[in-house]
Amino acid sequence: MTDSTFKTGPLGDLRVLEMGTLLAGPFCGQLLGDMGAEVIKIEPPNQGDPMRVWGRQKQGEPSLWWPVVARNKKAITLDLRQTEGQEVLRELVTKADFLLENFRPGTFEKWGLGWDVLRLENPGLIFIRVSGFGQSGPYAGRAGFGAIGEAMGGLRALTGEPDRPPARVGISIGDSLAATFACLGALMALNHRHRTGEGQVVDSAIYESVLAMLESTVPEFTVAGVQRQRSGAILPGIAPSNVYPCADGEVLIGANQDAIFRRLCAAMGVPELADDPRYATHEARGRHQAMLDARIAEWTRSRGVAAVLAAMEAAAVPAGRIYGVADMLADPQFAARASLEAVPHPDFPGLMMQSVFPRLSETPGAIHWPGAPLGAFNDEVYRGLLGFSAAKLATLKRDGII
Repeated sequence: MTDSTFKTGPLGDLRVLEMGTLLAGPFCGQLLGDMGAEVIKIEPPNQGDPMRVWGRQKQGEPSLWWPVVARNKKAITLDLRQTEGQEVLRELVTKADFLLENFRPGTFEKWGLGWDVLRLENPGLIFIRVSGFGQSGPYAGRAGFGAIGEAMGGLRALTGEPDRPPARVGISIGDSLAATFACLGALMALNHRHRTGEGQVVDSAIYESVLAMLESTVPEFTVAGVQRQRSGAILPGIAPSNVYPCADGEVLIGANQDAIFRRLCAAMGVPELADDPRYATHEARGRHQAMLDARIAEWTRSRGVAAVLAAMEAAAVPAGRIYGVADMLADPQFAARASLEAVPHPDFPGLMMQSVFPRLSETPGAIHWPGAPLGAFNDEVYRGLLGFSAAKLATLKRDGII
């Protein structure tokens, strides 16, 4: 529905109305915008998304998170708590392919903007709804941040050392997973619309998105009676796969497949270890995991990281250092694929952020601009898209609607 000259990308003919705050909804919008969709980011007047001030930044300076999560988005303001604002949204909905929100379930219904109303305005609309517990069930109305979804979805119970309380992953993984599933669901719904012309609701819950990642933990419990526990840097029974100490740092080595383990043993100068009954099979290595890890650590500890990695590369054994951002910036693989990208920004000279993934050979996504100032695209959207007059815009602004 967008002007074909807006930008290229596989989703360049689609328009998204993004409503919501913080991360789960906005990250879904970022994924769609990265691939070319015209994302109109709708925020409350004079306030905006809290992400504008979240994240680590220098005192008094703008957020360093906002340029990433709001990249490629057209920022407009609109107060949905007022009747006039709700009427404007209904007009926008008639020109949109997707409406994306991550408010607590029932909020849109309270505003008179439930699916029963929106589908009448635009039968082809795809309504993407991200929430803590989904749009149904006894917990639907509860507040549900990503951390709660990670806990109830089973991730926190499996994260950290076994003798300590559950740890968190260092990023907002629950929100990001829910956003990713929401994006996936939106594209599934789009394919259905291509066949039928019908829109639908995409219901992405944080706890279910985390639950979807839990591999075989559910059947392990229901069939074998095994409750998987926290295990630190290892997966019990999967060996060798661990972080091993070196003379000047640490490396992660994954050699838990028979042929790879045999190559690891040869690289360590002990090829006979691969035929030792304690380690010759996947099951045996799992039973003697601690002993095997100690044997490998004895070898790595006497060598530097570079030497260990060179030996692993020569033997085709998966291995790598544990990177921070400084390591990524210095790595030739990241440089060759432009995995980190410099993005011009008026407040942050030298701003870099992660690039657009995955990579498409014919219609790649792109970063066109970082997060925009609050209401920066009001005139373009309200006058250019909806055809509002200057007088009407002035009235809406005077009344605090935009």
